[in-house]
Amino acid sequence: MVGLGLKHHVGVALTSFPGQLKLVACEFRVVRVQCFSESNVGLSRHQVLENVDKELAKGDDRAALSLVKNLQGKPGGFQFFGAARQLPQRLYTLDELRLNGIETLSLLSPVDTTLGSIERNLQIAAIVGGLAAWNAFGISPQQIFYISLGLLFLWTLDLVSFGGGIGGLVVDTIGHTFSQKYHNRVIQHEAGHFLIAYLVGILPKGYTISSLDALQKGGSLNIQAGTAFVDFEFQEEVDTGKLSATTLNKFSCIALAGVSTEYLIYGFAEGGLDDIRKLDLLLKGLGFTQKKADSQVRWSLLNTVLLLRRHEAARAKLAEALSMGKSVGSCIDIIENSIDVSDL
Repeated sequence: MVGLGLKHHVGVALTSFPGQLKLVACEFRVVRVQCFSESNVGLSRHQVLENVDKELAKGDDRAALSLVKNLQGKPGGFQFFGAARQLPQRLYTLDELRLNGIETLSLLSPVDTTLGSIERNLQIAAIVGGLAAWNAFGISPQQIFYISLGLLFLWTLDLVSFGGGIGGLVVDTIGHTFSQKYHNRVIQHEAGHFLIAYLVGILPKGYTISSLDALQKGGSLNIQAGTAFVDFEFQEEVDTGKLSATTLNKFSCIALAGVSTEYLIYGFAEGGLDDIRKLDLLLKGLGFTQKKADSQVRWSLLNTVLLLRRHEAARAKLAEALSMGKSVGSCIDIIENSIDVSDL
């Protein structure tokens, strides 16, 4: 990129004529040429992303979004923020989804078999351990009753006071520690949410990949993993009682991005049931009929799956960044460097 700068200077000149000297005012221009290399443009985006991270850390979502929008769609800036090429919106049939390799039953009915298996194994271990302790230490039936009563009290306390958060923290931590497949699945799930949000124009502002991570970052006990977004514009529309079709489309795709990612990688989804329930509640709250809700979900599902397929390489690199705990700004930079303009 080349920039031109003009400077005006006024000076005097002596001109000679036969027999006299004459003072003449003159004006001249100096042209300054500036050359901007790609590295300078890249550095500019890097600096902006550092500021984005700082604003998000301070909780100033508006300032962070403003920084990104200032360079949105510009070469060397944020070319792919909100730049996703999306499907025309209409009622897609189940057959059309199947033609695109989508079986809705495997995608929209996730069952977390990994955590379910861990919970069952913990229950079996507790029973076996109790029997072993009974035989080894000669614990009386009355003592077993009191111990069981105490454990039941703790379980009820956790359920009522923390929404089952302590139990969820234990189970989720065991899952991440002993099941690499579960750990990878959660990371891929969140990478799907993050990528689709960025492509449709919603800025991610943070993520967690485990209950322990959520506890350390936000002090929350009842979250296994999740991605948070700069959603004040969405909230403002909700508060007015009117949600635009554009905004609804964006958040419908984001809600289904996690289960769609799992489906594309593993052939079925285990996590994301809460995402589907929230979308269902939103559509019901908007007064959608079943037919209209089905149309919205099918379009969002097909649109999201096609976007994820098109940008598979970016999603894979993003997942690697999430596993390393990279900042939101670093993750955005990875997306921008992983997508070619021709891919849109």
